[in-house]
Amino acid sequence: MIMDYDFLVEKAIEMTTRSYAPYSKFHVGAALLGKDGKVYTGCNIENAAYGPSNCAERTAVFKAVSEGCREFEAIAIVGGLEDEAGKPAIKDFCPPCGVCRQVLAEFCNKDFKILLTNGQGEVKEFTLGQLLPESFSL
Repeated sequence: MIMDYDFLVEKAIEMTTRSYAPYSKFHVGAALLGKDGKVYTGCNIENAAYGPSNCAERTAVFKAVSEGCREFEAIAIVGGLEDEAGKPAIKDFCPPCGVCRQVLAEFCNKDFKILLTNGQGEVKEFTLGQLLPESFSL
């Protein structure tokens, strides 16, 4: 990584514990760094009707935009299924879904950094351009 974003990864891991995932049992946390220097967090929030559910990444973006921030530097995303004790178990990388990639494209340029961790200290860094080439925008 060019810059040390460990604090974002740690905050995203923390956010998995706030996730509401009674249906999928898959907990996701995100920490979004605004160009204003503030960190906006999010977790996935499920709903029995499924459609009204919201991903962690979009929760963080929507929170930031609602608080006046529309320019971003990086996001950390982590997720995993519950363990036997009902706690999030992060064992693999959890990239953003297509909808979240498109929402990020609305506010971020192709060089925006996306950090993923597998919970064992490994971090992968991508740009939005790598994960969403030829994105749709107006």
